[in-house]
Amino acid sequence: MEQLKRVFWPNRAIDGTMLLGLAGFWVGLALLIWLASPWATLPGPGEVVGALRSLWWEHGMGPELFTTLGLIAHALFLTIVISLVLSYATVINFFRPLVAGVSKLRFLGLTGLVAPFTLMTGGGYDLKITLLTFGMTTFFVTAMAQVVIEIPKEQFDHLRVMGASELRMLWEVIILGTLDKALDILRQNLAIGWAMITMVEGISRAEGGLGAMILNQNKHFKLAEVFAILFVILAVGLVLDYIMALITRLLCPHSVLERVKR
Repeated sequence: MEQLKRVFWPNRAIDGTMLLGLAGFWVGLALLIWLASPWATLPGPGEVVGALRSLWWEHGMGPELFTTLGLIAHALFLTIVISLVLSYATVINFFRPLVAGVSKLRFLGLTGLVAPFTLMTGGGYDLKITLLTFGMTTFFVTAMAQVVIEIPKEQFDHLRVMGASELRMLWEVIILGTLDKALDILRQNLAIGWAMITMVEGISRAEGGLGAMILNQNKHFKLAEVFAILFVILAVGLVLDYIMALITRLLCPHSVLERVKR
């Protein structure tokens, strides 16, 4: 009963069993609303499951999924390299205007960049990688550069007093000292990239992928198939998010302990 009361009071901690029960409640409620939907054109759960089975076993959804995962992995690698180099460069005043300019590019929509990026890359796979990397990098740099700028000056002074070199300060204070935050920002930007990937794959469909598949199904108004692909995208996104959270806990267990103490 005490745990039940905590559910309805603000700022109260509850155990994992109760949290799981709450998640089940809201999922069940969403399913009931779906079943009771007054819109006859929307497919029901049974239709979506049947469409998913057909797409997976008869229309090659498995290979298309791995195509999409390969695309996000490639773009994520490029995003990490470019973003971290730019973010760490903010400790040098010469590069700060450049980093600030890159962060402001996040307000540009990807749709308007298709033409210039097509001219630069020639289209196809390179175009998709460029668009996806650009979209993730601008947001990654914005968050990570701020983290680097907000590092307390005392941490640098402490190492200078100990006679540490600039390279050691770069490694210990900037890279290792912000690793947990970098992983958390990476986790957020992976979600951003995964949300954009169907749009990017729809721009160039030659290599396939879930984005091309969902647009093809939507073109023929096959809503059950569209919903099935959307659920796969959601499920894979949740798995990727969980993997990133697990990596953060393994590499930076101290960050988890700090959150528990709070």
